[in-house]
Amino acid sequence: MLAIAYGELVQLFRNRLVLLTSFIMPIAISAFFVYRHEIFADMGSLGYIAAIVVFTVGAFGLYTSAVTTLASRRQNLFLKRLRSTAIGDSGILGGLLLPVTALAAVQVTGILIVFGVVAGGPADVVLLAVGVVATLAMLVGFALATAGLTNSPEHAQVTTLPVAIGVIVVASWIGLTGTEDLELVKRLVPGGAATELVLNAWNGGVELSQSLILLAPTFAWVFVAANLAAKLFRWEPRR
Repeated sequence: MLAIAYGELVQLFRNRLVLLTSFIMPIAISAFFVYRHEIFADMGSLGYIAAIVVFTVGAFGLYTSAVTTLASRRQNLFLKRLRSTAIGDSGILGGLLLPVTALAAVQVTGILIVFGVVAGGPADVVLLAVGVVATLAMLVGFALATAGLTNSPEHAQVTTLPVAIGVIVVASWIGLTGTEDLELVKRLVPGGAATELVLNAWNGGVELSQSLILLAPTFAWVFVAANLAAKLFRWEPRR
C-alpha cells in the first residue's frame, strides 16, 4: 500500500490540474477567509470561518481530487492491473487515496492553526478534531461512490460539482443562519451536523453533551457514504 501511495504522491505533484485543484485553490480560498476573518465573523462567527475552511479543503482538496485520481487510474486500466496483484482491494484503494487524504488533513490543520493564531483558538480542540475527521471520512466515501459514476478525469469536473458545491453551501447556510430555525433539517442534510460540530468546537458556549449528539448524524452520513461506495464503485472502465 505504501508503495502505491508513494507513486501516487509523485504523480500528484506532476499533474498540474490535480495540484491546482487539491492544493493551490483550497489554500487560496481559505487564506482569503482567514485574511478577511473580521468581516466574515460579523456575518456569522469565527466558527463559521473554521467550518468553511474544513469543507473547502475537503470538497476540493480531497473529494474532487480523489474522484479525478480514481477515474484516471480506472481509465488507463491501472486499477485492473493492481487488482491482479497480491494486494487486497482495501490496500489498493488505501494506497491511491492516502496522499490526497493526508494532504487535505495537513492543509486543514495548518490553515486552522494559522487562523487560531490570528483570531484566537478553538474552545475545544478534541471536538474540533473529531468533526474534521468525520467530515473527511464522509467525503472519502462520497468520492469512491462518485468515482463509480465517472467515466474519465475530465468527466470528474462535472460529476463532483453537486457534492462539492452542496456541502459548501450547507456549511455556509448553517454557519450564517445558525440552527435555531429548521434545526432537524440542518442536522440531517449531508455535512450539516459536522458543520454544527465545528461551530460548537470553535465558538464554545454549548454543553459537550449537546455537541456529542451531533456525532450520530455525522457518522450516519459516513456510513451512508461507505455503503454507496461499496455499491457504485467500479474497478474497470464504464461501458
